Amino acid sequence: MSEFLRSYLTVGVFFGVGVAILYSVLALGGLLRPTRPQPQKYIAYESGVDPVGFGWSQSQIRYYIFALLFVMFDVEAVFIFPWATRLEYYDVFGLVEMVIFIVVLALGLVYAWRKNVLRWI
Repeated sequence: MSEFLRSYLTVGVFFGVGVAILYSVLALGGLLRPTRPQPQKYIAYESGVDPVGFGWSQSQIRYYIFALLFVMFDVEAVFIFPWATRLEYYDVFGLVEMVIFIVVLALGLVYAWRKNVLRWI
């Protein structure tokens, strides 16, 4: 067997062992945990508010937009940290690119601020 196939075989064996461990732990948990079904456990519950009525109820969109803005600025940090560690390597080109990136993000923040998306109440 070639070295190339042996490396794939190693990955396959580790993948199989991982899947086997996963299913065995889930099966063991299913055997050991207590089972006491109650109707109250299956009621949809979100943000401390009891569900009222039947069918689909509309949530306020501002919570989703607020979460999306948080994720956007969190991902921004993922791009800025590596840039800051290699600032000397990127020189002026990297500085200009990062300034453009931050300006675009700032414009998005100003837009959200103007639309009153950042107000919680």
